Amino acid sequence: MTGNSNVGGDTALETAGFTADELAEALEAAFEGDPAEYRVVARQARDLADAGIVADDRGEPLTVEEVVRNLEDAPDESSVADRWNWWLGALETAYGGYREFEVRAVPTEE
Repeated sequence: MTGNSNVGGDTALETAGFTADELAEALEAAFEGDPAEYRVVARQARDLADAGIVADDRGEPLTVEEVVRNLEDAPDESSVADRWNWWLGALETAYGGYREFEVRAVPTEE
């Protein structure tokens, strides 16, 4: 598991260099889907970026461009949430510590 935490409180945690809205817009431009799915994936990505895990494991902070690029590698018929979970599965296999950022449910809008 990755060692990302601020248990001692000595260092300030860095936040993502993007907003959830910015990522949701990029996901909508790149993939078919519905707004609720874009928003939930964007929130999970923002939480992941804020946690700093990707930056520690891969040496670079998470960006909108990186998320979109990696989701493009998922099978074509996948939904945005499936694409996200597919990528997180690869990260989980490689590094561990990514399961908590999976999308488990997409809220339905009425």
